[in-house]
Amino acid sequence: MSAIRVAPVFRAKPSFKVLAGLVGSSAAALYLLNNYNNNHNGGGHGRHVGKSLLAGSALIVNKADPPKNADFETYQKIYNDIAERMRNDDDADEGAGRYGLLCRLAWHTSGTYKKSDNTGGSFGGTMNYSPESSDGANAGLEYGRAFLLAIREKYPWISHGDLWTLGGVVAVQEAGGPKIKWRPGRKDSTDASRVPENGRLPDAAQGAEHVKNVFGRMGFTDRETVALIGAHCLGKCHTDRSGFDGPWGPSFTMFTNDFFVRLLQGWHVRKWDGPKQYQDDESNSFMMLPTDMALKEDSAFLKYVKIYAADQDVFFKDFSNAFSALLERGIDFPKNSKQFTFKTLDEQEE
Repeated sequence: MSAIRVAPVFRAKPSFKVLAGLVGSSAAALYLLNNYNNNHNGGGHGRHVGKSLLAGSALIVNKADPPKNADFETYQKIYNDIAERMRNDDDADEGAGRYGLLCRLAWHTSGTYKKSDNTGGSFGGTMNYSPESSDGANAGLEYGRAFLLAIREKYPWISHGDLWTLGGVVAVQEAGGPKIKWRPGRKDSTDASRVPENGRLPDAAQGAEHVKNVFGRMGFTDRETVALIGAHCLGKCHTDRSGFDGPWGPSFTMFTNDFFVRLLQGWHVRKWDGPKQYQDDESNSFMMLPTDMALKEDSAFLKYVKIYAADQDVFFKDFSNAFSALLERGIDFPKNSKQFTFKTLDEQEE
């Protein structure tokens, strides 16, 4: 999963055949196609929003409203359905599966949060609409949203914000990562003024100061920032989406501290026609983004890189807390709202 903003690339609009194949049912494919056309052709609620969200207004309030008839067991079933679908798709994307994709979807729908006015974030499921849907930082995430459409067909009452963030929880846990506490209550928004402007997600070509500014805008510390970027242990980059190419390591379907271990090793700038990225000195098989290397080059970040490289348990604990917080940024949950901790498929089979 890349939680990093990337330079927009020129790419052809996916065909209906491709989209239908991703979701596996005609109804879901039609839904996706209609939504895609709205986003890219200016129809309905997908019309382009060219100004900052609620500029100059007071803090907005996002009141969570958990479904009354859905309890923990209900969401464990939804978790299981997502996990089974992921397991059946293990060979997708040349063996990368859907772990990085769904983790990135949860990250990006949440990572637009702006603490100063409480805008953005996962509450409204606004990635369905332009300009967020067409942000270069979100290139390729239409495949993640399509992948989850089959789940929403079965549970049509679940909001996009809840579904996408829950998908990220499933991805981390089923890949062997830490438990991520999660709770429902996000509400879909069709208010165009709620769609955050482009530019809120990290730019992969930038350095440490940019990273600090972006994560600081969301209210995260340096330590939490480093922990969150550690999710780059999952998945890989694609030239037709981000412009960057390759995985961060060999075990891109496993959530580990390998990202930090490798980051401390030797790297050089890759010689190729694409954007600046780094290759490992040992095999020339793995990559790092400029924003990844910034964690190694900045002393405030580097001390946490070393901590996480030396102790995976510490990384897991910090990532769990930071990721759960990221998914809930900007949301006012009821006082009696409990966070759920789900069992993995393997744990349920024991």
